[in-house]
Formats: sequence, structure tokens, C-alpha cells
Amino acid sequence: MGTTVFERQRPAASVVRHALEGTRHAVFWREDLPDHLLPDRPPLVGTHRADLVIVGAGYTGLWTALLATERHPGASIVVLDAQRVGWAASSRNGGFCEASLTHGTDNGMARWPDEMPTLERLGMANLDAIERAEARYGVDFQFERTGQLAPAVEPHQVEWLREWAAEGEEGVVFLDQDQVQAAVASPTYLAAVWEQRTCALVHPARMAAELARVCEERGVRIYERSRATGLDTAGAGVVVVTDQGRVQASRAVLATNVFPSLLARNRLMTVPVYDYVLMTEPLSPEQRASIGWHDRQGIGDLANQFHYYRLTRDDRILFGGYDAIYHYGRKVRPEYEHRPATWERLASHFFTTFPQLEGLRFSHQWAGAIDTSTQFTAFFGTARDRRVAYAAGFTGLGVGSTRFAGEVMLDLLDGADTERTQLEMVRRRPLPFPPEPAAAIGINATRWSLDRADHNRGRRNLLLKTLDALGLGFDS
Repeated sequence: MGTTVFERQRPAASVVRHALEGTRHAVFWREDLPDHLLPDRPPLVGTHRADLVIVGAGYTGLWTALLATERHPGASIVVLDAQRVGWAASSRNGGFCEASLTHGTDNGMARWPDEMPTLERLGMANLDAIERAEARYGVDFQFERTGQLAPAVEPHQVEWLREWAAEGEEGVVFLDQDQVQAAVASPTYLAAVWEQRTCALVHPARMAAELARVCEERGVRIYERSRATGLDTAGAGVVVVTDQGRVQASRAVLATNVFPSLLARNRLMTVPVYDYVLMTEPLSPEQRASIGWHDRQGIGDLANQFHYYRLTRDDRILFGGYDAIYHYGRKVRPEYEHRPATWERLASHFFTTFPQLEGLRFSHQWAGAIDTSTQFTAFFGTARDRRVAYAAGFTGLGVGSTRFAGEVMLDLLDGADTERTQLEMVRRRPLPFPPEPAAAIGINATRWSLDRADHNRGRRNLLLKTLDALGLGFDS
């Protein structure tokens, strides 16, 4: 079994130790928000009435609320969140806003090959609509249509990139070693593909905060610290119960993603997988010049256990990924967010990627839970005589696709026969995860196998091949 570049070219332990001294355990994106985008909204108290109640004030719930104001002007809409607007995944991600609705072309082709031309067209239209949203609604997501760079860091990955570029997809550019080094100066890069139009960068917390602001300007009522504890459909409509109140509505949307669903049927449909992130201090002009990166693309390498990284507006580098940790019992707990070994590993991989930045410190470290489904992308549906719609399972690619999910859920609640609702991806539910202990055994065996593949020129073992054959395989 071979070694990876991150094992062959490790920085000195002192470099990692220095970089992590004094690093804050806090989400940079939240701390970077101006005060006017962080209003302290009241909890729900007493009984309220609405046409539509949405549980969850992350991207999924906020896009759904905003789109509902356009479809049904004057409708009464209430959004509830157990914490704060955008508090969970919507503030903790890397800010990669991708066109893909299927967690990449390979995953989509493995599951819905006949639908992929439609899904790719709808995904690009969805990304275009997010780009236009800044002017349409008067918001600032810090949207940058930079595209995404996929570098090869192992020799066998170069051929993968050549095959990808040879497919002739518009906007996909192959860069040889000299070209990629001129684009972004990393000694680990052997070649790359640059997808120029399919990915943008955004400020994650700002996107959530701006969506909430526009929703409220359009009459949506948002209540924070209002945990939904029950869903009652015994009467004609829907009642969502919280710790201190209740909302009586005609229809409901469940946008809780990684958190336990109010529908029993969905409680085995997702598992939480923890992802970890580092953010550097701002680079000096000299440090910035040493890495190039003038086109500011988002970057994600080709390993199964991949890294993702990008620049911020003030020239920090966010560096995350690689470890994806599942904890027995599918719980979401604050203590799972503290994992020093992972941050040390990420810091080591960072300085392998950019050794010229040795001496740079990390200002922030944080983690968050990703809602993973067995199809590695969102699933959709309705319940309770089509009075309740839901979407979940975005598997880390929800920054863009949550808007599409909002459109789908509103279509489903309206009973509309649209191109979206005709999709097999929308009509068919994926397989659930098994209960414990089978879930932990299977997930951790799969993760071990993916790591072995990264050490064996990408070759997949019997477990991974079996999962592929069952439609449960994953190739990031």
C-alpha cells in the first residue's frame, strides 16, 4: 500500500504547532457579520396562525420562504428555528455554491443517467438565479463566479483529468503542470481541470442573514430559539408545536436537514457526518504573491478524502475537509465539534500544499454536521395528505441546491406538475440507513475503504465495488 503526498511531504511538527497556537474555536463567518445582519429575534410565544409554517431557518427554509412570497403574494409565512438564523450548516460551510444538484456528475450518472442533461441544465439555471438574486433583492452574498479548480496531487489522477477534459464540456479547461503552477503555486499540483462556470464562492453566514432580512421585508415572521417539538395534522391543516407556543397553518415545510425529523419516516434517512475547517489570518501582500491564485477559484482535490479551500474577501484561506467523522448513535452534539487531531492533520496538509506560507497562523477553527443520505444528495417528498413537504440529505453540497429544493417543495405542496416534480430524483426516495450498530459498522468500514483507495492509486476494494453495484457507492 502506497503513501500519499501529504504523508511524503509533511512539514515539521513545529510549523503545525506554531500555526495552531492561539487559534479560536469559533465560526469565522458568523464573527465576520456586521451587527445589522445579526438581529436578536424573539422566540415564538402563544398561538399564531399562518398559511405556511417552515421549520428551520437555514438556507433550505429561507429560500423556501422567499420563493413562497413570490408565488403567493400576501400569504402569511412563519419560519421557526431552534437556535439562530443560519446557525448550523448554513454558517459553517466553505461557501462553495455549485451548480450540481447531484453531488457531482459521477454520482448523478450512477443514479439517474437518463436525467442528467435535465439535471445539469436545471442546476446551472439555479446557480444563475442565485447570482441574479443579489441585484433582484438588493442583497450582498459576496458572490464570486470564480469556478472551481480540481488539481491532481498524485500521478494516477492526471489521467482522470485528461479523460474529464476530453469529454468536451463547455467551460472545462485542462491545465498541465506548468499551467496549473502558474495559476496557483503549489508544489503538490501535477495538473488540474478548471470548471469555469459551474461554481461560485459566497460568504455563507452573510447569505443566510441576507435571505432572512429580505424575507422579513416581505412580511415573513421569523422566530429564533423556538424548537419544534411536535407536528399535529389531526385537523384540517397543520399545527407545529414549540416549547412556548404553536403555529396553526394550512401547510408546512420541514427544513431541519441534519437534525431529527418531525416525521418518523425520515429519521433513518440521514446521518450526521462531522466536517472540520481551519481559517488563516489574512495573508500579507508578499504571502499572497507567493501563491498566485489570481483567479480566486475554489479548489477541491480529487481524493476520496478530499480537501476544499478558497480565499476570502480579505485574503484569508479557508482549508477544510479530509476527515469526515461519524459518531455512533447518529447524534448531533457540541462536543463532537472539538477534534484537535483533525485540526493538526489539516494544518499539516495545508503546509504541504503551500510550504511557502510557513509561519502563517490559523485564526479560527470550527466544525459542523453534514446531513448525508444514501444517495449522497437531497431527497424530497410530502406527507400527511400533501400538507407537509420536506427535503434533506444534501451531503455537503447544499449551498446552491437548497434553493432548488425550495422550488421543489413548493411545487409539491401546490400539487404542480412541473419539470422538477417529474424527475426520478424527486419522485423516488433513497434507501434508509440501517439502525445501529449496523450503521456505524457500515459507515466506518466504507470510510476505511475510501482511505485505502486513496493509498492504492484510487483502486476500489470489494466493499466499495459492492456498494457501487447496489447504487450506494460514492466517488467524490
